[in-house]
Amino acid sequence: MDEWPLHGWAGLFLIAICWPLNWILPGPRTHLLFFPLWLGFTLTFDALVFLRKGHSLLSRNRNRFISLFLISVPVWWIFEFLNWRVQNWHYLGREHFSNLEYACLASLNFSTVIPAVFEASELISTFLRKPLGENLRFQVTPSLLRGMAALGVVSLALLLLWPRYFFPFLWISLFLILDSLNYALGHRSILGYVSQGEWRPLLSLWGGVMICAFFWEFWNYWAYPKWFYTIPFFDFLHIFEMPLLGYGGYLPFSLELFAFYHLVEGLLRLRGPYDVLPY
Repeated sequence: MDEWPLHGWAGLFLIAICWPLNWILPGPRTHLLFFPLWLGFTLTFDALVFLRKGHSLLSRNRNRFISLFLISVPVWWIFEFLNWRVQNWHYLGREHFSNLEYACLASLNFSTVIPAVFEASELISTFLRKPLGENLRFQVTPSLLRGMAALGVVSLALLLLWPRYFFPFLWISLFLILDSLNYALGHRSILGYVSQGEWRPLLSLWGGVMICAFFWEFWNYWAYPKWFYTIPFFDFLHIFEMPLLGYGGYLPFSLELFAFYHLVEGLLRLRGPYDVLPY
């Protein structure tokens, strides 16, 4: 087993400092502490992966690691744009910042979403040594791809037209569109994996995003500024700010992040021997 890497100590240090300050300092503070706290989370999980595998995303390719932060910013802004329509989450303390300040600080904090999810997912993948679902193979036909993409487009349209009733489609419509597109373009895709009986990437993403979900909601609860939710029909049995059933949305959300990242990766021809979630 390899020794605990230096960047893992840096991650633990950031968590040890920023976590308590995020909860106990008076007045607005989370806008400055969110990024270092989640950078600490990401570095710590990268170190855990390194400890288990002898290599990690950061040690394999530093530029690829940094690219996760850069791609994460516009991806999450897309979700913010869609939320402008569905109004499922809101930011308490937004009034303290000008539009320019908010855009800059929010972008910095949004940059941590994909790195955190992918690092936690790769850690989960280290526990899934043997192939899973080898017998659950199926053929991907042109009609299946067209149907998947069409379902995504219809879901997105329903979401935008009647957000009160179709808001859950926020967390699946983009995946249906982008993953089918990725498959058609020859990029990495969840559809490509599961159709060949390789279910570990999907399960790793689900496990990783639920780890992140817990810490997102846990650290947010006593933070300020913070987010809170107004979700029609399901606004009960809260765990922190999130209604219990709302946690289910994190599962397809992780697949959307995977699809977004690999669309960009494929279009920019970034793919190489250092893929995230390597199998």
